Amino acid sequence: MTTDATIRVHGLEKSYNDLRVLRGVDFDVAPGSIFALLGSNGAGKTTVVKILATLLGQDAGTATINGFDVATQPQNVRESISLTGQFAAVDEILSGRENLVLVAQLRHLKNPGKIADDLLARFSLTEAGGRKASTYSGGMRRRLDIAMSLIGNPPVIFLDEPTTGLDPQARIEVWQTVKELADNGTTVLLTTQHLDEAEQLADRIAILHQGRIIVNGTLAELKALLPPATVEYVEKQPTLEEVFLAIIGDDSDSVGAHTVRDTTTNSEER
Repeated sequence: MTTDATIRVHGLEKSYNDLRVLRGVDFDVAPGSIFALLGSNGAGKTTVVKILATLLGQDAGTATINGFDVATQPQNVRESISLTGQFAAVDEILSGRENLVLVAQLRHLKNPGKIADDLLARFSLTEAGGRKASTYSGGMRRRLDIAMSLIGNPPVIFLDEPTTGLDPQARIEVWQTVKELADNGTTVLLTTQHLDEAEQLADRIAILHQGRIIVNGTLAELKALLPPATVEYVEKQPTLEEVFLAIIGDDSDSVGAHTVRDTTTNSEER
């Protein structure tokens, strides 16, 4: 645990009737970093985000955002965060610019037009700003959704599986947007079930399995949990997928050791 964490979660528990979804979740997120909460469907990722966003109460444990307790200081927490869900929450009847202006007006901010124009430029949507959001591609719509979440400059943003349903190119666009958020000082908590997404984006990765964080570290630290690669000619580092499956286990128990295929050929075979 760090002393200057923007997000701090300790002993978080949540049950739905007899179903224990969270069984004592602990993690910290450093300021201006991207923290990936990685897990399969039903692991409890969205439940964690809902508790942190004050949309759901926990049964036990504590969580603070910017020093504010999510249970006892929910209003302060809400003023510190923004949440982007699994599907873009844009009004398709309005243009991209009108969506942004509307949110700025609802937040009672000055100069909503300038705020909208600045965000359109920041997210490379200026040329599309006058078009209805219904004409946007999946990547453009998601970028607009994230732009709307940033109105008011929240220091913390939660992205709950932000690339759900997007094609590969749109995913890359969203990845770049997320990296830029952290570069500009925003603390990002990202939930995903896509291993490559966590590998591409996160400064730290926590694997949530059966309601608990079973490992938490940098990509290099997670890779170091596996035995060294068997080296014949070229060393092959483990992928995050291999780390993930080795930690949580699978039915075949086929993960846990990895070898390197010899791709060389001798001169007689060429």
